[in-house]
Amino acid sequence: MELQVTWFVLWAVLWAVYFMLDGFVLGAGMLQAVVGKTDAERRVVINTLGPIWDGNEVWLITAGGATFAAFPTTYALMFSYLYTALLLLLFSLIVRGVAFEFRGKLDGAGWKAGWDRAIQVTGFLPALLFGVAFGNIFEGLPMTAEGYQGSFFGLLNPYALLTGVLFVALFLQHGALYLSVKTAGVMSVRAAKTANALWPVVLVVAVGFLAYTPFATKLLGNYLNTPALFVAPVLAVAALVGIRVFSEQGKPFHAFFASCALILLVVGTGVIGLFPNLIPSSLDPAASLTIYNSSSSQYTLAIMTAVAFIFVPIVIAYKIWVYRIFRARVTVDQVTGDPSAY
Repeated sequence: MELQVTWFVLWAVLWAVYFMLDGFVLGAGMLQAVVGKTDAERRVVINTLGPIWDGNEVWLITAGGATFAAFPTTYALMFSYLYTALLLLLFSLIVRGVAFEFRGKLDGAGWKAGWDRAIQVTGFLPALLFGVAFGNIFEGLPMTAEGYQGSFFGLLNPYALLTGVLFVALFLQHGALYLSVKTAGVMSVRAAKTANALWPVVLVVAVGFLAYTPFATKLLGNYLNTPALFVAPVLAVAALVGIRVFSEQGKPFHAFFASCALILLVVGTGVIGLFPNLIPSSLDPAASLTIYNSSSSQYTLAIMTAVAFIFVPIVIAYKIWVYRIFRARVTVDQVTGDPSAY
């Protein structure tokens, strides 16, 4: 396999794993006031996320770093063309972390309500922005040999906004399923009911996205050239159905893992159609950024490959250990009786 292809696959895996892990954090943040009706219950929601949310950001940093090192031209132009959107995204992620830490520093109701609102907004905004960004990438940016011809508001086109809504819906359901397995009692039941209520919404938005995609993008081309690739979207549909089946059978862990698979497969479906482009041009195909015209040298990619094969398994092992350590459900009694809790 060519090194450019190897790093395209790794690039896609890093983004997919990040969305799988941070997706439920963003979704749980958006649902904080839905699943947590009292101050103690809202603290429970935060404490289900507190030990692991910042570790999930490792995958975002690694995905960004891989883009920078493996495909520097794409990295440079993407951060130039999407500067405003990426700045909003960065601020949202920073405020979310600050909100987790600062909410419990004072006892005032207004203070806590303000940070609760920040957690909810900074759950919604990154989910929407990530979806809009990937919708524009799937669709292609208005690029020519002279550079970017679009504007910030041009990014808010119907297909990109629909992709943003899809990401929000997926993460909301993912977060509800996560809270159903990480909380106990009435909160777990409430989270499971929320996930069930969100399932038809995800279905409708996903069907709309699949129907719109062939008209707005050229992602279908790779699938028509190699029909075996259709296994990815078919498995994504199976995962979506699996969430419903497992939820009705009262198997929340199975439903949550089906949701993990759904997010991995949705991202995989889009990236498969994108190959070999990283950012296609909607105006001039010759101006598209591909894995071949924007990659680093073969020597750099070879060094990166060796490093990745050593350290990625270490990171995966560490993440598994952390999730195992904090695998217990979080309850109201634990949170109110622990002065070190969020």
